[in-house]
Amino acid sequence: MAQLHTTLGPMQRDQLGLILPHEHVFVDLRTPDQPGYAQADAADVVALMAPQIEAIKAQGVTALIECSTGGVGLRVDLDLAVSRATDFPIVVATGNYREPWIPDWVAAASELELERWMVGHLSEGVDDTGVIAAWIKVSAGDDGITPLETKILRAAARASAQTGALIGSHTIKGRVVLDQLDIIEAEGGSANRFLSIHTQEEKDFGLHREVFARGAWLEFDHIGRAPDADVVALVTRALQVGQGERLLLSHDRGWYDPAKPGGGTPQPYTHLVEHFLPALREAGVTDTTIAQLTQDNPFTAFAR
Repeated sequence: MAQLHTTLGPMQRDQLGLILPHEHVFVDLRTPDQPGYAQADAADVVALMAPQIEAIKAQGVTALIECSTGGVGLRVDLDLAVSRATDFPIVVATGNYREPWIPDWVAAASELELERWMVGHLSEGVDDTGVIAAWIKVSAGDDGITPLETKILRAAARASAQTGALIGSHTIKGRVVLDQLDIIEAEGGSANRFLSIHTQEEKDFGLHREVFARGAWLEFDHIGRAPDADVVALVTRALQVGQGERLLLSHDRGWYDPAKPGGGTPQPYTHLVEHFLPALREAGVTDTTIAQLTQDNPFTAFAR
């Protein structure tokens, strides 16, 4: 039976409702060689981010996917602290971001070493937290995937093939997504375990259709950051061509930023439930379809 690995342990579909599939609790967008990179006190992170979690709990949200990865401040210990303080499951990733956010050790590691590192996180837990990563987060350059990013993706594809874990990639260009799918399949992975993050940034809808036809998942993750009418139009167009079965919706918001005093000012995760879902209903999207997009699809994508 499929389970979603979270900071509060594995959960089954009937234990969860609405899931936000692309958010951040903690991110550091400085490169890993910068002084103070990814450093913060757990109590400070909890103080800033717990109220954001409590706000979505009150809306009926039941889990959140943490989309930070290696290179941009993945701190599973901090996710765990926030999760325990709020009694709220957070889903974490393994993997690494694109250049120039690749630590020296990742650049120097072999594909086999990276594969074993990811499999360890996906099967035994991330570092000493005891939290099992549910999925693999990677990225590729806007103009094409580099050799170093390709090495990481090949390792991710083999780790995915072994564990069934989803690979999600921050990739802006649809043509680059298609290149990534070729690499994954060449390494024994499957396109249906790939998520095209930030799909909305590719303006050619024909490329959305090509990526979906390969079997991959699509994600519109700028809700609350773009006009609702524009995103409603994206979603309804996707539904009209049958993409609802593998479509995810989220905000890409948060987060505690250690580069800013006090962690900065977080952006709430509440817009989808408060404003966007009512706008979808007004556009004629049924409650059954909304449940698929916000409950069934996120679980199916990230569970294994």
